[in-house]
Amino acid sequence: MPSKAVDTRANTTPAPAVTRAAAVLDALAESTSGRLTLSDLARALGIPKSSTSNLLQALEDADLITRLGSDYALGVKLVELGAAYLSRRDEVREFYRFCEQAPLLKGETVRIAMLDGDSIIYLARYEGHPAVRLTSNIGDKMPVTLCSAGKALVSKLHDHDLEQLFPDHAELPVMTSKSLRTGRQIKDEITQIRTQGYAFEDEESTLGVVSLSVAVPTMGSHGPSLAVSVTALKATFSEEQRSAMVGELMDLTKMLGNPMG
Repeated sequence: MPSKAVDTRANTTPAPAVTRAAAVLDALAESTSGRLTLSDLARALGIPKSSTSNLLQALEDADLITRLGSDYALGVKLVELGAAYLSRRDEVREFYRFCEQAPLLKGETVRIAMLDGDSIIYLARYEGHPAVRLTSNIGDKMPVTLCSAGKALVSKLHDHDLEQLFPDHAELPVMTSKSLRTGRQIKDEITQIRTQGYAFEDEESTLGVVSLSVAVPTMGSHGPSLAVSVTALKATFSEEQRSAMVGELMDLTKMLGNPMG
């Protein structure tokens, strides 16, 4: 995050220290190594080292960050907070319960994700046997255009929202040679998703891996935007497998969207 953006937001919020603390956690989460120095964080915040040091000390005292020599990294308290958040989501508990009993999905890698702007966040991951481990984990974020869950979720948006997110010539993030490249391509695919009722990712985030996803029916006007997805190896994936997986995913989304039946 640019330092000017952090500094401007901190000056306009009623609790600038909290805004800057959140920016520290974001910066550490986005760091390639997962570690940053005091100087790195001071630049990211756009404030003096002395002020940054005081902020880091408070975060360290709360176990939200930890010191590793001269570097700082995210702290174990965040794991506890994340686990507490997930444990209180009925959708996550029901997701695991369904996967454990589903004839096909119980042997696959299945995830539930939530829409977050132009990305998704994975909330839970069920690992059957064999598990496909070359894919995202709990808490990971992924651009919506690179995964089946993201595609399934944005297919539910209104057309005018899609136009704002994906102008025809917009360049999309790319991870493999098969990733979608433009806004026009994702909108064309969304038309197909709306017709068939599920999204498909064909080696667009990881070569050799495909995935299918179905969006969960929204629970009220303010319900969370969720989708479930199943991952498979391209080499062994078949049309019969596709049909069976989509069927069980649809059963799962119906249950999550209406847990009382």
